[in-house]
Amino acid sequence: MTPEAKVKRRVVRQLKEIGAYYFAPVTGGYGRSGVPDIVGCFDGMFFAIECKAGRNKPTPLQQKNIDDITSTHGVVWVANEDNADDTALILLQHATKPKQTENTHV
Repeated sequence: MTPEAKVKRRVVRQLKEIGAYYFAPVTGGYGRSGVPDIVGCFDGMFFAIECKAGRNKPTPLQQKNIDDITSTHGVVWVANEDNADDTALILLQHATKPKQTENTHV
């Protein structure tokens, strides 16, 4: 198992523990390149997680996607070997913040 795969496994374990909806998008072929490794929703909040081995940084295309997500008030972060076990804590902290606007399902 690669170091990045180990980070993903730790992140997914955390997401399962808190009952978050998530999936890993496929980026080849018809998919969109640069999309974070894991995307999902928790407590009505869109989140995305880019998983990296060691202290690797996102590529420029990955960073563009991260910036696009944050510009629309999504929650996104880079998980690595040092902080992968903080996933649930990060989501729970953001979920307890007051919502800027209430969205209704149509």
